[in-house]
Amino acid sequence: MVYNKNILCKVIASNSSKHFCRCLYSFPYEGFHTPVMAKEVLNSFEPKDGQVFIDMTFGSGGHTHQLLSSAKNTKIFALDRDPVSFSLAQQYAGKFPNRVIPLLGKFSDLPLLLKHYNVKPNSIDGILFDSGCSSMQFDSPERGFSLNKDGPLDMRMDGHRIRHSITAADVLARAEEYDLFKILKVYGEEKFSKKIARAIVEARYTFTRLETTKELADLVAAVCSTEIRLDKLQRPAHAATKTFQALRIFVNNEVNELNYGLLLANRYVKLGGKIVSLSFHSLEDRIVKRHLSGNVIDNAINPLPLKYTDHSVWHDEGSVVNLISSNWMPLYKHVLFPDSEEVAANPRSRSAKLRAAVKVK
Repeated sequence: MVYNKNILCKVIASNSSKHFCRCLYSFPYEGFHTPVMAKEVLNSFEPKDGQVFIDMTFGSGGHTHQLLSSAKNTKIFALDRDPVSFSLAQQYAGKFPNRVIPLLGKFSDLPLLLKHYNVKPNSIDGILFDSGCSSMQFDSPERGFSLNKDGPLDMRMDGHRIRHSITAADVLARAEEYDLFKILKVYGEEKFSKKIARAIVEARYTFTRLETTKELADLVAAVCSTEIRLDKLQRPAHAATKTFQALRIFVNNEVNELNYGLLLANRYVKLGGKIVSLSFHSLEDRIVKRHLSGNVIDNAINPLPLKYTDHSVWHDEGSVVNLISSNWMPLYKHVLFPDSEEVAANPRSRSAKLRAAVKVK
């Protein structure tokens, strides 16, 4: 995502001597944000006049703006858990009265939020997921998402709006070594997860707790000093990239939220309506793929649910089709990727994967 930055950050010391940041963003409505795979998203939805959509991750509003511009009288519920994004959605609502309805909350808050607007199940024409962290969050050092910008180890997408919510620094200070290992292994797919978890725990006894992104990045880099890593553009990648990803996913409960959000999409999208998902790493993409294929057994990413994978039992073709039948029919045979021109213009789009489906039952 690309946008023109005009950010005023006021750092205020709290009574506990920790620092927090209140960021005020001032953006023009058009031109500030280039949403990832915008053309493919619009081609998937094929918006028509008067349709109703839910943008589950409003962010900076790029995809919402595209949908609003593509058809007359489209109505969009703009959901985001980030208070800054919610503020931007409110600005959009002022420019597009009765067409943009800002919603502040997580995916799991959606039923309660929609109830206020008397939105019924099977009434939405399309739902968009743009998973992961936004550029707006990455580019704000005070949020603690980026390892390239020194700031507090926060990583909370909700910011300070939920009292007593845990930060990444809290996790590093309190989690047991085995739990840290599992977080890094499962959510970050980090092959040095054991060594990094051990180093984090040992650091508690050698100096003060890890408080900043630079401290964590330097620690992981020291542990993985023999490893040379490259990103998908074959550029040097920081050794702590996967560690930061894993902590962010854990702190924000992103896996469970995405899983529940997809279940809600099945509830609210009408017959013939569509779901479009943009994911940025394999863990997210597997969850989306599992839902669209009809396999939503907990943590079982299999062609068949685990209860049907007994090798002593034979199933005919008809029964297998019934077992894995889905309410969704994919719009594309294969996952879509951004083209080379988009990746060159916006390198952060390089890992994007788009899946889309229409509700058939």
